[in-house]
Amino acid sequence: MSGISASDQGWVYLDPDRAISQVGDAQSLLAMLPMLQELLARDVPQIAGFLANDNVPAANALLHSVKGCMPIFCVPSICEEITRVEYMSKTGASQEVGAAYALLDPKLRQLQGEVDAYVIRNT
Repeated sequence: MSGISASDQGWVYLDPDRAISQVGDAQSLLAMLPMLQELLARDVPQIAGFLANDNVPAANALLHSVKGCMPIFCVPSICEEITRVEYMSKTGASQEVGAAYALLDPKLRQLQGEVDAYVIRNT
C-alpha cells in the first residue's frame, strides 16, 4: 500500500488501497475490476429504469447486488449511501426510493469512471 489516500490519488469513491488490502495485491485487484465495471455499466442504468417505471422490487434486487461489492472497492461514504438506499427500497414508496436513488446515481456513475480510469492507468 502506498500510504497515499484515495482522495490524494484523485479518487472520490474508489479506494484502491482498501481493495488491495482485501484482495491481496494490485494484480488481483486489476483482475477483479472488470467484474465491477460490468456490474456498474449494466445495473446502474437498469436501476434507474426500474425506478422510473415504479418497479421497486426489481430495483431492490440490483441495488442489493451492487451493495454487495462496494465494501471491497469503495470508500465508506458510498457504501453507507448504497446501503441506505437499498434498505429503503425494501419497504419504501417508489417516489421516496426514486428520489434517494437520484442522488446516488451520479455517484455510482462517477465511481464507474474512476474504475475505468484506474484500469487504464494500471494496465
